[in-house]
Amino acid sequence: MTLTLDESTVMLLNQTATRLAKPKSAVVREAIRDYHAKSDRLTETERRRMLHVLQEYAKTPQTGTQADVDRELRQIRASRRRGWSRPSDFK
Repeated sequence: MTLTLDESTVMLLNQTATRLAKPKSAVVREAIRDYHAKSDRLTETERRRMLHVLQEYAKTPQTGTQADVDRELRQIRASRRRGWSRPSDFK
């Protein structure tokens, strides 16, 4: 595999390899592993946008009544007592 790197990146790679006393290929492999591990995390912009959405949702008044909440809790408790089983039409 051939990669093309700009001069400043090559300089950083050389410095890092020298400081860590590792081959450049090892530094590149570790850097790619680290980058990959971080790639599934939200960016700061995404995190702020999602937080804003949640904050706006929390401001929305609840539309259900206490009776609705009580009924849903009873259903949840009853289903826990019965245990979970697959529906008969589950394939």
